[in-house]
Amino acid sequence: MKDILLVDGYNMIGAWPELRILKDKDLGLARDRLVEAMAEYQAYTGYKVKVIFDAHMVEGIGKSYHNHRVDVLYTRKNETADERIEKLVNELKRIDTRIHVATSDFTEQSLIFGSGALRKSARELLLETETIEKGIDTEVQNTQKRRNSTKIPLSDEIAEIFEKWRRQR
Repeated sequence: MKDILLVDGYNMIGAWPELRILKDKDLGLARDRLVEAMAEYQAYTGYKVKVIFDAHMVEGIGKSYHNHRVDVLYTRKNETADERIEKLVNELKRIDTRIHVATSDFTEQSLIFGSGALRKSARELLLETETIEKGIDTEVQNTQKRRNSTKIPLSDEIAEIFEKWRRQR
């Protein structure tokens, strides 16, 4: 079963505390941070992620591009992100595909659910991304520990001494 996550970009930016604060200073940077978080989400979960932004906030109406392997779509003139998401749900709906839509817009959630997609609130997605971030950090730490391990068990103190010797070379 293939999973696709459609994200209402500005809805997430407005709902996630860090991004909400950032958007008042630099909307472009808030968009980039969201896309980066979604790239980590995609890499960790295996979901195909598409982030949809309303074009009225940016130039490049109707454009789409890949950023960190995430599809980033801007709506056409006079088209809302909600409308584009509804179209995408209908286009992507298949028997072997589960479509998840991340939005906190209640009306949109109802329409999406009626179309057969699964809803995910902004808060749920934020909590998932935070959990994924912690999971990635843990995996990185475990990988570093495995790389630094030897066949001879060493105390942290002895390992630190050896590491200092190694760096002095």
